[in-house]
Amino acid sequence: MKLKIKKKWIILMSLMVIITIAGLFAPEPTFECDFSKIDKADVAWMITATIFVLMMTPGLSFFYGGMVGARNVISTMLQSFIAMGIITVLWVAFGFSLSFGDDIGGVIGNPTSFLMFNHVGAATYITPTGKILGGATIPLALFALFQMKFAIITPSLITGSFAERVRFSAYLFFMIFFFVFIYCPLAHMTWHPDGLFLKWGVVDFAGGIVVHASSGIAALAGAIFLGRRRTSTKNEEPANIPFVLLGAAMLWLGWFGFNAGSSLHADGQAVKAFLNTTTASATAMMTWIFFDCLRGRKPSAMGAAVGCVVGLVACTPSAGYVTVGQTIFIAFVIAIICNIAVYWRSHSRIDDALDVFPTHGTGGIVGTVMTGIFIREGLIAGTWDGFVVFLFHLLAIVIVFVYTFGMSYFGYWLIDKFIPMRVSIESEKVGLDLSQHDEHYGLAHFGDRELAEYEEHIKNKNNA
Repeated sequence: MKLKIKKKWIILMSLMVIITIAGLFAPEPTFECDFSKIDKADVAWMITATIFVLMMTPGLSFFYGGMVGARNVISTMLQSFIAMGIITVLWVAFGFSLSFGDDIGGVIGNPTSFLMFNHVGAATYITPTGKILGGATIPLALFALFQMKFAIITPSLITGSFAERVRFSAYLFFMIFFFVFIYCPLAHMTWHPDGLFLKWGVVDFAGGIVVHASSGIAALAGAIFLGRRRTSTKNEEPANIPFVLLGAAMLWLGWFGFNAGSSLHADGQAVKAFLNTTTASATAMMTWIFFDCLRGRKPSAMGAAVGCVVGLVACTPSAGYVTVGQTIFIAFVIAIICNIAVYWRSHSRIDDALDVFPTHGTGGIVGTVMTGIFIREGLIAGTWDGFVVFLFHLLAIVIVFVYTFGMSYFGYWLIDKFIPMRVSIESEKVGLDLSQHDEHYGLAHFGDRELAEYEEHIKNKNNA
């Protein structure tokens, strides 16, 4: 049988070829500089934090993979894991430049500033407006690597919303679309020294807006666009709850780098963020379990895992700014709000398979609002300037919601015109592990009739 190569794989391979050839002509940045200005403790801590943050993505793959049915474990885990490959390549090629390149209108970076990591070496970088990009005591390359891990995990978070029904190749194209048109502008507006949100006084210590709100809102758009799963798939039990606990533990550990590393120094603010991170996670986990029990449910491992992750999300935008007491309050309130949001979602027509928006989206949005309340310059200051800062946080959330939802929905619609975003009924029935990847977590979950129907479906497609 003659194999037919599909255009979508030609396009993706061509992109890799272009980036590969461009790499041959990219100038090498210097890794020599005045190391008297580089703090070795900061460098050691930031390398460690970067490793921690990268570990969060395989942690997320276990977290999500254990929640889905046994027919979709591998596909769900791969959707997270693959981001470590594709986003890394895009980040080096042009993503870091779009996110942190010289400012264009406060909303995007100059794509030529750090194209193919040009000028990203051991020295620090001063923007045209005279501001330091990244830490003043760490190499720019280290800052770029740290930020790369944030870019990797953000599209991975989205996958939980359309789990068990999305076509893998279409998802890859959407990941590229989301990265270029949503993540990079939001990262620039929020974290670049000349970014629009930062100029407004909006603070996002480690990604309440950039990571969690954006991924949660894009997840909501995806769940709405793709529609509900088939009943046979939706009613399957979680394949492996120990995977969920393992993933939650890896996320908790990695989040220390995610939050404490966002200080960019081995200093007191990093320690404060470290303290607030573990306190928030513990508070939310126990709040989630106790709230479930008050509603007549039994304490569950799934509830503990989800609760601890919600706590991590809750403290992300404010971890380096608020007190530990305020963190406990923030985590407690957001855990209850997210728990109720999960309940409401389960009784709605929206099939957000792994509750990405009710947890990450809601947690990131409410966490950002509470950041505007509790930071020293915010509403709690009791001044007119503090009230204005709080209003800017609300405005930023509105802008992020409208832009991210609209652009994400457009991205799903556009890609669906060329590659159907959703798999066929037969593929969904047999599971994405087999239909998308020719792999399986355990064939005991497939019936002979289902396999026969799927094989007939593939045969008819090949003969068409």
